[in-house]
Amino acid sequence: MSMLDIFQVSGSAISAQSQRLNTVASNLANADTVAGPDGQAYRARQVVFQTLPMAGAGSAGVQVSTVREDSSPGRRVHDPGHPQADGEGYVTYSNVNSVEEMVNMISASRSYQNNVEVMNTAKSLLLKTLQMGQ
Repeated sequence: MSMLDIFQVSGSAISAQSQRLNTVASNLANADTVAGPDGQAYRARQVVFQTLPMAGAGSAGVQVSTVREDSSPGRRVHDPGHPQADGEGYVTYSNVNSVEEMVNMISASRSYQNNVEVMNTAKSLLLKTLQMGQ
């Protein structure tokens, strides 16, 4: 494994965590939406990661394999006066759990920061190694 493989591994993780953050932002933006004209409320999306083999022996990165929708039912609230209420007076909201999304956001943010720090440390070590010969 070359020292430069570290940048590919950390870069893949940064890319994957960035996509995870975008998904969390989309979920939070639609947390309080109700069913649209098609009768379907927004469904939370979750990013699924997959190991990404790298060219170097013994190194592996990560990539997003798929973004899947959460199949849990949406939150139903009895509000007969709401314009989107069904025949029984219930309004269906999205199934986004804001607390879970905030936890996902913090986790993705920390992972992103850690991988940036790995890249900075690797860069610093490579520069110090180059200076040893001077």
